[in-house]
Amino acid sequence: MLEVEKQSIEVGKYSMVTLTYDLRIDDEKGEVIEQATEAQPLQFLYGAGVMLPKFESHLAGLTEGEPFTIKLKKNDAYGEVNEDAVVELPKQVFLVDGNFDSELIKEGNMVPMMSSNGQRLNGLVLEVNDDTVKMDFNHPLAGEDLHFSGKVLEVREASEEELSQVLSGGGCGCGSGGCGTEDSCSSDHSNGGCGCGC
Repeated sequence: MLEVEKQSIEVGKYSMVTLTYDLRIDDEKGEVIEQATEAQPLQFLYGAGVMLPKFESHLAGLTEGEPFTIKLKKNDAYGEVNEDAVVELPKQVFLVDGNFDSELIKEGNMVPMMSSNGQRLNGLVLEVNDDTVKMDFNHPLAGEDLHFSGKVLEVREASEEELSQVLSGGGCGCGSGGCGTEDSCSSDHSNGGCGCGC
């Protein structure tokens, strides 16, 4: 019996891409700060604007099983550290039902917030003072060069449902993981990681 040879699909616009990666700061010798593994890979819709553009462009044309190495300079990743993104906010901004949650709003915690125009942001608490809270709204990887190394696990055509969900803003297309959101940067892949942009 003849077997139908599986057609290799290349990474391209509106393909669903599943991959693994190690993300390091600076270069291949840098500290691994995030991973997508075969057990918890990154899955996203290519070309939907959810990933860092330069990260995506380096994946174009790859097929299942191919390894990759991507080096992004800070200006192609999350840019320079912006001093204007470090702000002091009145403590009353953080009151919920008249109470200040000192367990949540404490130095070193990342706090999800919303700007006055409805944009979701994560802010790092730098200091808590008597009347103000000093926050840093820079992306955690601002000012860093990034080095990704990984492998493409699967490339397939996106379903109509996947296309409509991601393109209508119903989801970021990260699936079970990682490669970085602009909203958050965490090695917990259920929250996204550091290349995503959703």
